[in-house]
Formats: sequence, C-alpha cells, structure tokens
Amino acid sequence: MEISKNSLAIAFLISLAIIIPLSLAQDSPQDYLNAHANARAQVGVGNNVWDNNVAAYASDYVKRLTGDCRLVHSGGPYGENLAWSSGDLTGSDAVKLWVDEKSNYDYNSDSCVGGECRHYTQVIWRNSFRLGCAKARCSNGGTLISCNYAPSGNFVNERPY
Repeated sequence: MEISKNSLAIAFLISLAIIIPLSLAQDSPQDYLNAHANARAQVGVGNNVWDNNVAAYASDYVKRLTGDCRLVHSGGPYGENLAWSSGDLTGSDAVKLWVDEKSNYDYNSDSCVGGECRHYTQVIWRNSFRLGCAKARCSNGGTLISCNYAPSGNFVNERPY
C-alpha cells in the first residue's frame, strides 16, 4: 500500500510539473512581444520593446476589472487592447484575436471594412513602440488580458504604417 501512495504522489507531482508550465505558456513578456513582432513585420514596422511601467498600468487596470470582466477601456494615457475569454486565454491567443482583424482593414481608405479592425491597427501602429500587457482571472472563471501601447495610436486621418 505504501508503494502505491508514493507512486500516486510522484505521478501527481509529475502531472503538476507538466500542467503548470503549460498554463503559464504564452503569457511571458517575450511571448507578447513575439506575437506583436510577427504582425508588425508583415507590414514593415519595427518591433516593440517591453516597458515595465506600461505593463504595471495594464496589470493594475485588469485587476480592477476582475469582478465582472467587462471590456471597458481605461481611458488612460496609453493605447489599449482588451480581450476576454470564458476559459484560459493566453497572451499569444489574445494578440491573435486582434491581428485576425487584419482582413477588415483597408489601407487605401484607412478604414475598417466588414468588421472591427482598430485592435489590429493598434498592434501594428508604427509609433507605438513600447508595450506592456497583463492577464487576470475573472471572478466568473474567465480570463481578461490588456495590452497597452505607448505612445498610443489609432489617430483619425493617420495611417498606422
């Protein structure tokens, strides 16, 4: 019986060692930077750099929203993209949601056609080179992610690149 308890304990610890890193995967600053860099490279815009002050702002804001996790922009000093999921949304997946709006952006008219595109244009905004993102668990079990951009973008009558 003792061997089986030890075997069970070892199996549990091994499963934790596998599960915990997977749940944290794609949420590091480098993961957010990589996801943004891929989209920005497609339009010839330079990479972002991680900014701890911008990330602290994003973290403070998403923590305030965890009660109901409504997607309400902060109105703060930075550009901002928000994403919510009822499950565990990774940072990379949040950026993908925003970048998937690319098909709705028409560069010639500098407008959204067929749907939302302003999250995408903020991701690729050429002058928004400092980035900070944060993730929080909602009290309802979902996930909320905010990426903030400095300087902000999405100015009327100004193309992102």
